[in-house]
Amino acid sequence: MLRRGRASLAFSFFAQGATFALLVTRIPAIQHRYGISDALLPVILAAVPILAGVGSVTTEQLVKRVRPSRLLRWSQPVVLLALLAVGSGDRMAEVGIALAVFGLAVGALDASMNMLGVSLQRSYGRSIMLGFHAAYSLGGILGASLAWVGAHWHLALWVSYLPVVAVLLPATFVGSRWYVDGSVSAADAQEAKAGPVAFRLLLPLCLVMTFAYIGDSTVSNWSAKYLQDTLGSSEQLATVPYNVYMVTTLLGRSIGDFGVRRFGAAAVVRLGTLVAAAGFAVVAGAPGAWVGMLGFTLLGLGLCVLVPQTFAAAGRLFPGASDTAVARLNIFNYVGFLVGSPLVGALGDAWSYRGAMLIPMALVLVTLVYVRSFAPAADRYGDDHERSRTADVGRGGNGV
Repeated sequence: MLRRGRASLAFSFFAQGATFALLVTRIPAIQHRYGISDALLPVILAAVPILAGVGSVTTEQLVKRVRPSRLLRWSQPVVLLALLAVGSGDRMAEVGIALAVFGLAVGALDASMNMLGVSLQRSYGRSIMLGFHAAYSLGGILGASLAWVGAHWHLALWVSYLPVVAVLLPATFVGSRWYVDGSVSAADAQEAKAGPVAFRLLLPLCLVMTFAYIGDSTVSNWSAKYLQDTLGSSEQLATVPYNVYMVTTLLGRSIGDFGVRRFGAAAVVRLGTLVAAAGFAVVAGAPGAWVGMLGFTLLGLGLCVLVPQTFAAAGRLFPGASDTAVARLNIFNYVGFLVGSPLVGALGDAWSYRGAMLIPMALVLVTLVYVRSFAPAADRYGDDHERSRTADVGRGGNGV
């Protein structure tokens, strides 16, 4: 049951990675299709993560009555259909509605997906969370590649999106039969009743999540422009850093769980933080494009471990209320995404883009202050106390 639950959840992460990449990498085509002005585009793009935050908050309340597996089962098809609607409309109102639905549904999807990942990791008794996010990265690489094909062959958006939705929608829905909801031990349930999720205890992880996504959005939004305008690369070479970043993110997450099992979550987060900071330092001081690409490579290897381990740490910190903790923490995913790109852009215009790269570096380094939040207590799993077998299986495997 656990193996099927793990595989089906990994496929859900993979599908969401591909879906999100297909949306964000075709933003210029979406803008052209609907005649969205340059002034209006940032407003529309900001509305999506804001609505996703609303979706995450709503999910926190819904999981008190509905299992996370059921929310994931129904939110993922909505996200996929909303993507298809974005590529199929003709009027501004239509894309506005489609993106609003996408934002609300993706907030519920992200929250419920990570809730299941945290609870399944708890049932396994060892680190598996990075593997789920590795599947997300793999999906992102596939989605970006399909988007390139669509752009290269000048395919209409709906033509690019329809085959992907036609494959992923039924596949994820069938796979959702094997989602596994986590159960809570009697001791953890009593602990949850005695003390609900306290924001002051969750705050360090919220800050780490925000800073990690500020770093991630810096790479996704500014790497091409930085390489071309600041480091003098060609237009073709400028497209490479983000692809390199995605590949190294996949690599780091694929092996990250082994590092957590061997050295502990705190050690992996500390190393990831230092590598990410070194990456930003190399990017800021790079004399040319190839050294800059080395910096973006380091960024992928460093940043990739922070978000999955932050979700896992929230689950350990509040074992009796992990769903609530994950939903609240997930909001700061979108906060970082909203803050990162305009922050670097404003500093780059007012100061310099080299200097602007030092700001996400400094923010990521703040993680070192809170690294103890990732170290499990002596009675938890994940450091030198990994359990070899499952302690409890959890609730039913079909999520209904």
